[in-house]
Amino acid sequence: ELAPARGGRGEKRTALTAFTQFTDLHLVDVQHPLRYEYLRAETASAWRPQEALSVAGVVSLIERVNGLKGAPATGAPLSFVVTTGDNTDNNSKAELDWFLTAMSGGRITPNTGDPRAYEGVQDSGLKLYWQPESELRDDDKALGFPRIEGFLDAAIREVNSPGLTLPWYSTVGNHDSLPGGCFVSGDGFFAEFAVGGRKLMDVGSEAEAGRLWQTVQDGSDPKGERFREMLRSRAKKMRAVTPDPARAPFTPEEYLRAHLSPRYEGAGPVGHGYTKENLEEERMYYAFRVSDDVVGISLDTTRSDGDYRGRVGAAQRRWLERELERHRKEGSYVLVFSHHTSATTPDGGAELVSLFQRNPHVLAWINGHSHKNAITPRGTFWEVSTASHIDYPQLARVVEVADNGDGTLSLFTTLIESAAPHRTAFDDLSQTGLAALYRELSFNAPAARKTLTGDPEDRNTELLLRKP
Repeated sequence: ELAPARGGRGEKRTALTAFTQFTDLHLVDVQHPLRYEYLRAETASAWRPQEALSVAGVVSLIERVNGLKGAPATGAPLSFVVTTGDNTDNNSKAELDWFLTAMSGGRITPNTGDPRAYEGVQDSGLKLYWQPESELRDDDKALGFPRIEGFLDAAIREVNSPGLTLPWYSTVGNHDSLPGGCFVSGDGFFAEFAVGGRKLMDVGSEAEAGRLWQTVQDGSDPKGERFREMLRSRAKKMRAVTPDPARAPFTPEEYLRAHLSPRYEGAGPVGHGYTKENLEEERMYYAFRVSDDVVGISLDTTRSDGDYRGRVGAAQRRWLERELERHRKEGSYVLVFSHHTSATTPDGGAELVSLFQRNPHVLAWINGHSHKNAITPRGTFWEVSTASHIDYPQLARVVEVADNGDGTLSLFTTLIESAAPHRTAFDDLSQTGLAALYRELSFNAPAARKTLTGDPEDRNTELLLRKP
């Protein structure tokens, strides 16, 4: 759509960079009191039967990337990995530690609360959720989900991550910044509830569940007042769980400090894109050198006013304009990374598209959030959206940039699976076995959207551009 495909370009081609994109990992504390699993009937994203295995699944993805010998189209060595947000699920300090440890290497115990036992919806005896160790014929077992003895103990058992052998960079998403991915951060009620000893597992009314979910969808309750009212009214119906300060929400400052900690340096760089200047200014956007010819720009499209949709404020936009002009003058191509897509950024998304079109050295805007593979031509650049790693198909994307030597550039986008075996054995509860089960459960998750893989042109592609 954006440039002709000339014959012989493969023989003239020079690779400029190659890297891997992770997005929407959603490393999730499935026992967190603030989770609204009870809205499952309203949205499949409220609770998923596979999500207790998210840590094992992400570590298997890291193992796959570590095992790649080079980029599939050009053969160039991979230079780095970049995440495009929703690294965590509940804006929880425990989840942030799991994410940073998985990426940088180390041992993770994906458990909060009682160190000896699981305390979540999957041993609640409620038919709304898959009860893997119970004889109860819950709604998921009625659809063929198995009974797996020992599943819950395995899900909270220690996982060992080798860490990425490549440098990696981090981008923030709404689930990283906001409790529930959609409520005002810094709220005292939600912070106290997160670390406390009560958890609601059943809202008790389909009508009430519908009203609650509607407020999330339309953004009409950014402070979560309806949720607070509902939680207070059902205090006596909550399950007692073990309180845990590790479930506390983290602030932007704490998020940045954690990235800058030597504990999580891994293969580097220190800060994973963030610097001391980011910390001093509490600024979560930055630019980094990808290669001699290419620069990466990581944006912060989250908003602190309690909305899951994206926004780019005036200060960030002015900074972005200066960065684009600077890199134009020095002759560098630009790749832009963000969590939200243009369509999910009602406050500034269209303006960003226009800005990038006025700067043809911007080659691609690479993002996530929608949990769906989608590639869209934008006149002078490509918008590349990649599906999540919490929902099927659980793929990452290798992106390569090449100069074809004929006045055109090519972007190659190749999706890759985790290293987990394709065959699942329900009696294999090893770390590898759980990663395989993570994939199979996600494929079979009831009510999960079947369109997230996208069309063929949204997956493994060569995307042509005129050389600016």
